[in-house]
Amino acid sequence: MIELDAVRVAYRGRDVVAGVSLQVQRGERVALVGPNGAGKSTLLRAITGLAPLAGGHVRLGGDALDRLDRPAIARRVAVVPQAANLPFAMAVEEVVALGRLPHENAIRGARPSDRAAVAAAIERVGLGHLLGRDARELSLGERQLVLLALAVAQDAPALLLDEPTVHLDLRHQVSTMELLVDLDQRDGTTVVAVLHDLALAAWFFPRIAVLDRGRVVADGLPSAALSEDVIREVFGVDPALARIGTPPAAVAETMRATPAG
Repeated sequence: MIELDAVRVAYRGRDVVAGVSLQVQRGERVALVGPNGAGKSTLLRAITGLAPLAGGHVRLGGDALDRLDRPAIARRVAVVPQAANLPFAMAVEEVVALGRLPHENAIRGARPSDRAAVAAAIERVGLGHLLGRDARELSLGERQLVLLALAVAQDAPALLLDEPTVHLDLRHQVSTMELLVDLDQRDGTTVVAVLHDLALAAWFFPRIAVLDRGRVVADGLPSAALSEDVIREVFGVDPALARIGTPPAAVAETMRATPAG
């Protein structure tokens, strides 16, 4: 679904992404982790063509990225950024409906199928209680969920997320991760997410790619990619602090709150 071949992205003469080669198959669920400044968010931008390449190639669904126009890219990849500022008032359902623009007929506008996709996305993310609200007045966490619903409505075969849980409380961290698992397993959506919480990444993602200084330094199962040596060398901390292999706080809290049986 996504192929990166020796991808380089440079800002002011300095490589932020330095020759990354990575393949993500259809239906895979991959977490990108690494310290601040490792190039994770820039790599996502390179995949969607928002960060100009200084070298290398990107292919989406087998086609070269530079041969696809923006609507074609949007039909293949949906993106959930860390945060987005809305320039004017928009109701939550209007923001979610933006996800259908790549599919709408330019002359006829939204079809019944588009409206149904928007309603389904709102229900799936659990935003019914926010309908009619101005999205600009929502909390950062609520706004993040609205952007997730927009991406779900877009119905692209691949979903890229940049820190999707950063503004969420414990319960919504878990529900968002569970939604990503469901989109992957039930719908076959390819999911690539940038995460800072290593325990959360290891718990919900079967494959983890670790970036450091613009390069992939580990890639594979969580137990291998997040080995003690990798955590110590890349993150510069005692591996015991990461608690890999145990549920993250958000998952543990949900387990305690869920009645047995």
